[in-house]
Amino acid sequence: MKKDLHPKYNPVVFVDMTTGARFVSRSTKTSDKKEVIDGVEHYIISIGITSDSHPFFTGKSTFVDTEGRIDKFQKRFGAVRRAAKPKL
Repeated sequence: MKKDLHPKYNPVVFVDMTTGARFVSRSTKTSDKKEVIDGVEHYIISIGITSDSHPFFTGKSTFVDTEGRIDKFQKRFGAVRRAAKPKL
């Protein structure tokens, strides 16, 4: 087998920035921050959204679309007209 073919697999802690939930796992990602858990040094990786804070998994919707998609499209591009087809 070739040496140094695969990336190094490290113990990490993924931290949800919104809720503070922590998920201990392994990954090829690293960071400058480290923490010792059960005698093993883990890299700390901050993540914006995890299953602990995502609306799909929590059942709580935080984004409310008050204006429909078609209305938004008409508002942005309603004045733009397509060129008339030439009559043959």
